[in-house]
Amino acid sequence: MIEPILSDDVAQALAEHRAVVALESTIFSNLGLPAPANADALELCKQAVREHGAVPAVAAVLDGQAHVGLSPDEEKRVLQGTRKVAERDLAVAQAQGWGVGVTTVSATVALAHAAGIPVFATGGIGGVHRGSDLDVSADLDAIANHPVITVCAGAKAFLDLPRTLEYLETAGVPVLGWQHDWFPAFYTRSSGLPVPHRVDDERMVCDVLRFRARPETGVLLTVPIPVDDEIPAERIDAVLTAALEASARAGVVGPAVTPYVLARIEKETDGQSIPANLALARNNAAVAARIAVANA
Repeated sequence: MIEPILSDDVAQALAEHRAVVALESTIFSNLGLPAPANADALELCKQAVREHGAVPAVAAVLDGQAHVGLSPDEEKRVLQGTRKVAERDLAVAQAQGWGVGVTTVSATVALAHAAGIPVFATGGIGGVHRGSDLDVSADLDAIANHPVITVCAGAKAFLDLPRTLEYLETAGVPVLGWQHDWFPAFYTRSSGLPVPHRVDDERMVCDVLRFRARPETGVLLTVPIPVDDEIPAERIDAVLTAALEASARAGVVGPAVTPYVLARIEKETDGQSIPANLALARNNAAVAARIAVANA
């Protein structure tokens, strides 16, 4: 079983029943955002969590050990990370002694659960890929099988969002909209798909997790990108279509699709996607901290 190493501040906060927010490390690595934006994202998210009264806990695999909460030197190693760790990879990464493994949503949800942290913040989750009902991100399975509140800006916009919502319904995951009626599409506030349930305060989110029907099931809280940072849907839709067509021509499949498409989006939007990424990641971290404080 996974027994992550906790940093001193995270261990102390949990022992004192104070609020902690788990953070994935892929977004802070070279696989998530280009330097120096990845370092900016890390500092913005940690600051947002602390400003709202919680302790940030970045997850990663370092030298064959799963960590939740990192020292400054360990964070520097994560910024240079180029090897993803999904939930299925955690056992292998530890058995083989991987030097630096940056955690995806699925791995971070699993590590948060193992550490006793019920709230996790990320940018956007994976989902069902367009054109294939079999190409489904492990993120969805992890959310369905760990009692953790995942705070995100919806799923990545280049995914099949209707099928992603359908999968979550089948898996029994409550999907909530934070003070919003529409499922967000990462860079845009609305995908045009309604969220099953709207919530307007932190306590209600905590109660949804508390009253879950299945003891292992988590909750997905979707938070729209701030209004001023949204990329207009008509612009991003054209960019997404071109990026997906390019990935198909290049033969990019599976986990490699996300970094490829995100890099194309950055190029085609003249870098506008980066500040949008930073804004939504920081906003999600702030909302997650508020929920963690209410839960604690």
